[in-house]
Amino acid sequence: MAAELKVGIIGGGYAGMAAAAELAAAGIPVTVFESAKQLGGRARGVAYHDTQLDNGQHLLLGCYRETLRLIELVGGDIERDFLRLPLQLDLHQHLELRAPRLPAPLHLLFALLNAKGLSWRERIKAAHFMLALRAMDFCLPQDMTVAELLKQHGQDAGLTLKFWEPLTIAALNTPISKASAQVLLNVLRDALNRKRADSDMLLPRLDFTALFPQRAAAFIERHGGRVQLSCGVDTIIPDSDGIALQTAQGTQRFSHVICAASPAAAERLLRHLPELAETVRQIAALEQQPIYTVYLQYPAQVRLPHPMIGLHQRFSQWLFDKGSIAGQHGLLAAVISAEGIHQQLDQEALAEKVVVELREEFGITTAPLWRKVIAEKRATFCCAPNLKRPAQQTTLPRLLLAGDYTAGDYPATLEGAVLSGVHCARRCLPGRK
Repeated sequence: MAAELKVGIIGGGYAGMAAAAELAAAGIPVTVFESAKQLGGRARGVAYHDTQLDNGQHLLLGCYRETLRLIELVGGDIERDFLRLPLQLDLHQHLELRAPRLPAPLHLLFALLNAKGLSWRERIKAAHFMLALRAMDFCLPQDMTVAELLKQHGQDAGLTLKFWEPLTIAALNTPISKASAQVLLNVLRDALNRKRADSDMLLPRLDFTALFPQRAAAFIERHGGRVQLSCGVDTIIPDSDGIALQTAQGTQRFSHVICAASPAAAERLLRHLPELAETVRQIAALEQQPIYTVYLQYPAQVRLPHPMIGLHQRFSQWLFDKGSIAGQHGLLAAVISAEGIHQQLDQEALAEKVVVELREEFGITTAPLWRKVIAEKRATFCCAPNLKRPAQQTTLPRLLLAGDYTAGDYPATLEGAVLSGVHCARRCLPGRK
């Protein structure tokens, strides 16, 4: 029966390549269609000034088990490919929180109770809140915004600004006034409540195309599959025996198709299928949130106090020292997540704001050699309460939908994308539902 399976995958981002690698490992022939010249989707490498960048800075958590498993499956080495840091939250001169090597969740409670920059009262409130969440098994009777949940549990403005708001925006890429409390609790449950190592922060030493999709492509081809770049799918044509995919290079038939394209591309491809009208409506209803990354190349001796450090109430939210992380000395990346006033600035003005912040916060008076702003204006979906996200299994049994925006516990993260791809792949296998 396995020999009859032949799966077409639309999209070579993390969701599509996860599905393809999972199927290739099971001996199922796959063909990946990627419209761009390179793999990775919204987590991809970008070359600029002879320097390898990413279209946005991402970090993985130790609890991202499926992503880490698949990276190793296709030939990666987790300890070599990442700088691993224990849970820490540094907002320069405003908050310092570091978790010791204690069992979870004691490591977080110890970190909260010993955090610098919070009053004793704020630390006690934060610790009580975490214990209350654990007592309810991180499950709310009814979803609400993060802001509403924090208010219910007495988390005051200072504690919210220094701790809960940066944590929420980093995890959900959504302002706390719009963010789903239940989805945040899902992340906290998996990262902070099970094993201490689940909360470790893993900063990639490689660009995001090289980290997984590029390796996955080689793995797929070694297992008899194909990865076609610069080959977008124009039309999906289902019939009783399978599904045909029409491209500029011709039409190919498959037993199953996994659509792992971006939400906008998936909406376009599925719009002509009347059976998928509700799925298309759900995709179209998703609000999008941006991520801006400002890269500044300074002379090699310039560095930050830590590989990753946050700023409080600045344009820059998180700063990454690529010299400490990946040996790209003098290269600093500032990340600005979710909607905000930074969107009112042009890219040159925004880069200059970051330069001024680095000078004022760290005394970096040297001018950068070059600067590059990458604006992903539709980086993630807005992770709102009670959001109806499209299911991976569509109403057409042989057509599945993968992507970080599809139904699941997680927000728009690499792990969410990978989990969706693996789920779709397994539904294609014999005997799986």
